[in-house]
Amino acid sequence: MKKYIRRDFLKTASIAAVGAGALSLTGCETKTDNSPAKNNGKTYEWKMVTTWPPHFPILGEYADALGKWVGEMSDGRLKIQVYGGGELVPALEVFDAVSQGVAEMGHGAAYYWAGKLPSAQFFGCVPFGMNAQQVNAWLFFGGGLDLWRELYSDHDLMPFPCGNTGGQMGGWFNKEINSIKDFVGLKMRIPGLGGKVITKTGATSILAPGGELYTDLDRGVIDALEWVGPYHDSLMGFDKIAKYYYYPGWQEPGSVLELIVNKNAYNQLPDDLKNIIEVAAAKVNVLMLSAFEEKNTEYYLKMKKESKIQFRQFSDEILEALRKYTGEVIDEIISTNAMAKKVYDSYSSFKKNIYEWDSIAERNYKA
Repeated sequence: MKKYIRRDFLKTASIAAVGAGALSLTGCETKTDNSPAKNNGKTYEWKMVTTWPPHFPILGEYADALGKWVGEMSDGRLKIQVYGGGELVPALEVFDAVSQGVAEMGHGAAYYWAGKLPSAQFFGCVPFGMNAQQVNAWLFFGGGLDLWRELYSDHDLMPFPCGNTGGQMGGWFNKEINSIKDFVGLKMRIPGLGGKVITKTGATSILAPGGELYTDLDRGVIDALEWVGPYHDSLMGFDKIAKYYYYPGWQEPGSVLELIVNKNAYNQLPDDLKNIIEVAAAKVNVLMLSAFEEKNTEYYLKMKKESKIQFRQFSDEILEALRKYTGEVIDEIISTNAMAKKVYDSYSSFKKNIYEWDSIAERNYKA
């Protein structure tokens, strides 16, 4: 993966033209908001804060890479200093930091801001929802990104899809989960809508940044957790302190990561620098997913061969109960929040149609 991060993307002389073309292809062209249309000769020095530990594999590495690429493509006119979670602001304060102008950019996941914006969860992931390929289609061509920008506009933020983890695992447990009743009393680190679903089983959902998870599980602060997939989970050492590794990742079938940009700072940029940001985010969006797919495959096979952990599949009974609770959670959110209903109506309509297409295009063969 690192060879792609280090490789030059495009020469500065051509990037503005590529960026402008890319915008017209997405179906959600970025408005200039009266920003200077041409190179004004100014140099901009920005800060990016992230929810990931500094230089964290794939997640932090691609945040670092985005800053590097923007600097190269702009010929140094837009310089970005990247900070990991806790280096400039706490990991879960990225949204507020960028909204308030403490930093001009942030990288994280929209479901971390559910307490402020219930609708934001639908731009992170939806349990039993669309996968990475499908949700990208909704965002870029199904109106999803327009709704996302409408939601964040009141907080002076401009969001961009900027990475995806792909399908995840269901989590690490130190006891077997043989029925839905086995969730009762568990303290589990699980964010977003998945966390709300888990509470309906009688468990307690806990939101904690990645840097604290190993210690929390090892010391019994939490009983179970879900993080990402085999690659990151192995690097975090969860296979050394937990017995069971469950699948599928019903809670995160394709988790979108976001680049958020302070809108006031963004509007001061000339159009070519705006285009460079959008192209760099799109590059991360593609390469990060590919990196996750390759690394998770490698480490899944390695775990099966070398570790003592036990891979377990959630039963159909458990998955059906979780699906039922998911419906209840979503109904509760959209019944009390008009924007959430607007977003979810768009999401679910697109999901219904693309599932019908995928049922013949993507599922018509066996390995």
